[in-house]
Amino acid sequence: MIRLRGHLICLAPEDATALIGHLDDHLHLSRATPGCLICDITPTDDPMVFEMIEAFRDRATFDAHQTRVRGSAWFAATRGILRDLRLEEIGD
Repeated sequence: MIRLRGHLICLAPEDATALIGHLDDHLHLSRATPGCLICDITPTDDPMVFEMIEAFRDRATFDAHQTRVRGSAWFAATRGILRDLRLEEIGD
């Protein structure tokens, strides 16, 4: 299993607005990706910081997800948001 978790950190209020505006579609498409086990992005006490966790069955499904995301409206809209994320490969 591949797990990606950490925080999305908005530098400007417009970044948070863009993230929120594209969030439902991004979550829907990500969760529909074959091999997606979990995909959640939730607000924290800081309105500029969001907690993120994703998990995928294996490296191939994670890589396919990353490829899709790089071409998405989500990625274009949130390109300027800092990503403080850790990638973990978890064995069976």
